Amino acid sequence: MIERYVLGLEEIDKTRVALAGGKGAHLGELSRIDGIRVPAGFCVTTDAFRRIMTTVPWIDGQADRLAHLDPGDRQAIRALSAEIRRIIEGTAIPDDLAAAITRSVTRLGGHAAYAVRSSATAEDLPTASFAGQQDTYLNVVGLAAVLQHVSRCWASLFTERAVTYRLRNGFGHRNVGMAVVVQQMVFPDAAGIMFTADPVTGNRKIASVEASFGLGEALVSGLVNPDVFTVRDGEVVAKAIAAKERAVHACPAGGTQEQAIDPQRQEQAALTDAQVVRLARLGRRIEAHFGHPQDIEWCLVDDDFLFVQSRPITTLFPIPESGDRENHVYVSVGHQQMMTDAMKPLGLSFWQMTTPAPMAEAGGRLFVDVTQRLASPASRAGLLEALGRSDPLTGDALQTILERAGFIRPLPDEGPPGPLFGGAPAPIETDAAIVTELIGRSQASIAAAERDIEAKSGEALLDFIQADIQELRRILFDPQSHQVFMSAMEAAWWLNDQLQEWLGEKNAADTLTQSVPHNITSEMGLALLDVADVIRPHPDVVAFLHHVEDEGFIGELAQLPGGREARDAIEAWLEKYGMRCVGEIDITRPRWSERPSTLVPLILGNVKNFAPGAGPRRFEQGRQEARAKEQDVLERLRALPDGDRKSEDTKRMIDRVRTFIGYREYPKYGMVSRYFVYKQALLKEAERLVQSHVLREKDDIFYLRFPELRDVVRTNHVDDQLIRQRKDAFRSYQALTPPRVLTSDGEAVTGTYRRGDVPAGALVGLPVSAGVVEGRARVILDMAQADLEAGDILVTAYTDPSWTPAFVAIKGLVTEVGGLMTHGAVIAREYGLPAVVGVVDATRLIRDGQRIRVHGTDGYVEILQEASPPRRTR
Repeated sequence: MIERYVLGLEEIDKTRVALAGGKGAHLGELSRIDGIRVPAGFCVTTDAFRRIMTTVPWIDGQADRLAHLDPGDRQAIRALSAEIRRIIEGTAIPDDLAAAITRSVTRLGGHAAYAVRSSATAEDLPTASFAGQQDTYLNVVGLAAVLQHVSRCWASLFTERAVTYRLRNGFGHRNVGMAVVVQQMVFPDAAGIMFTADPVTGNRKIASVEASFGLGEALVSGLVNPDVFTVRDGEVVAKAIAAKERAVHACPAGGTQEQAIDPQRQEQAALTDAQVVRLARLGRRIEAHFGHPQDIEWCLVDDDFLFVQSRPITTLFPIPESGDRENHVYVSVGHQQMMTDAMKPLGLSFWQMTTPAPMAEAGGRLFVDVTQRLASPASRAGLLEALGRSDPLTGDALQTILERAGFIRPLPDEGPPGPLFGGAPAPIETDAAIVTELIGRSQASIAAAERDIEAKSGEALLDFIQADIQELRRILFDPQSHQVFMSAMEAAWWLNDQLQEWLGEKNAADTLTQSVPHNITSEMGLALLDVADVIRPHPDVVAFLHHVEDEGFIGELAQLPGGREARDAIEAWLEKYGMRCVGEIDITRPRWSERPSTLVPLILGNVKNFAPGAGPRRFEQGRQEARAKEQDVLERLRALPDGDRKSEDTKRMIDRVRTFIGYREYPKYGMVSRYFVYKQALLKEAERLVQSHVLREKDDIFYLRFPELRDVVRTNHVDDQLIRQRKDAFRSYQALTPPRVLTSDGEAVTGTYRRGDVPAGALVGLPVSAGVVEGRARVILDMAQADLEAGDILVTAYTDPSWTPAFVAIKGLVTEVGGLMTHGAVIAREYGLPAVVGVVDATRLIRDGQRIRVHGTDGYVEILQEASPPRRTR
């Protein structure tokens, strides 16, 4: 019974996390790698920690109190965690446990110096490193000191930073155990950190080594700027030698102290290039053993490297699998679709079945492999123009890769078959009846699918959906549909280019495309204003909506004066638009029909901020502004040389763009409508599987790909472990930020705007809707928490169509992701909102409540003053 409390490192491997904690398991595994030296030591296991915790049973209650604290309530966390630490440190170690630790210390040398290091079970995991969250003690001298510092390590599970980290990352306090690693102390000449992938760009072919004199504590604590070496292909390709004024060394009596470095040594490299290359080679061996890039702590003792830590780098974005060893370049689909969040497996599967372009998958996101199109002169220019026009950051990143010698091997001029974004559309007559017919065919097809799916279940349901997706693809990629919106986009580009050349007018198409017909997305936002008009006269309904807490509120409205009218208005709106939601391209996301409470803040905002009739009035105002702009432009053109021709050409393009541009939003609406038909039927099937005890809960189907779901339905058997693994993976993917452009080396290539025409300090982006506006910035990352007032400027990560109802209240838009023809840009122009998209880190650089100026014509944002008292919504 006693022996399980202490294990030698040689008895531990990476499977023993539950017993040895993350650090202990990794150190035990490290010690098993041929050629890798680890200081001798042992591990006081989590069983010992639990033994201590059971001696003070009411600690569980304190841990429960911690679990209910807000991660931002630092004062409460500090007070309660300090109390728990005092209790643990004051608890005597039982005699049998102390004896087991004593025997292990004696085997290491008795009165020598030791490093005593915490090793939590939620530490150094592939999905969360917990780096620096618990405590490490160096140069601990003597048995009594070792026992004391073991207790301190146990208590460090409840440091303020560790508690806060767990709260933010969803780890339960009582679900985490604490082991303690005790190792012989080493006294290095130099020490530091090595990343076996570039920690900034993610490039897996680069190793980065940071080094300083003495113990690594000087580097980790930020006491010194380290030397930094970059290694690629067995060669130091870059290095920066820092002036290292101080180092941390061991004290003879125990503990550590800072010491000044001799001025003559301060600018000497802590390692030679040969040592760096040798270290990087050892790092690759460690990485290969663990199968994942590593963050490694090392020491140099008598020209020999010892390793005291290795954990996975958890911030790297995964690389799509290519099936070969060639170089590849991937472009993010999410940045084109305005949905950069991670998607669940069923969502990825449906999108891959829907799209005609093969897509690679990584980190819960989808990417298009553009390598061949970049390699071929025949397709390269068109690709760069299309992506560069839509998103200059993506275009510039691709250009950066092309400028690197040898990364992409040129192909013959004929290039790969088939265009990435569809070929050039054939000419089409400007006729509104074409749009009406396309919409009618789509609606009829969806109605047929809804009718035919009703009686389907089991395998027949999955067969029906797979067949019906071919009908969805036929409608989505109908050549005439493609002609309509592409001709509208080309007309808009023509107007912007020609009117700037002829009249010096920037982005004239932005005003000319306000309040166009058939824009299903902008109509959705205005229709919610109409819902507010129905609710506004009924104060009891308004008061009720202020206290909505669940999704059953619509059924309760009828009990209130005016409630039936309110209910009918909301239900009618949901009937037309309820299949939409944030991140709607992921079929697994909850729809507004499933969570109507999401809409309540928007409805109440409309009730408060607008007078009756605001929807029709706003649409008419936009139409009049577009008409006035058209008359102004045509009149000025007629006064120019060859003015009649220029005016006629311009009028033809204005008619074309106003007739067709509204349809740009419809294909996605049709796709999402059909997805909701599929989803409702699949959830009924999932309920059957739950009732049959095949699935634990209905949403488990979201973690299966479509063929896997078919197998589950066919066999009435599911792999529960696979579901759990997929849920864990999805949680880890949610914490990652996908790059616009990614290479097969794992490098996230970032582009720049390369502009010199913006004021100093301004945030640069892409101008997508003309005008200049000042106002209060509202930094909002969750539309369900939006609390917007008339005149606010919305600052957010991205806006897909679901954000449109929020657009009616704002007067400007700033996003981190976006392009000229993405949904947020189209609706901003439709509503006449100045907008700048593609502003890198906008939600971090702009604080909620700051006054900003948005230059929608020229593409930049100025921060004018500090934030007013914050009302930050996330």
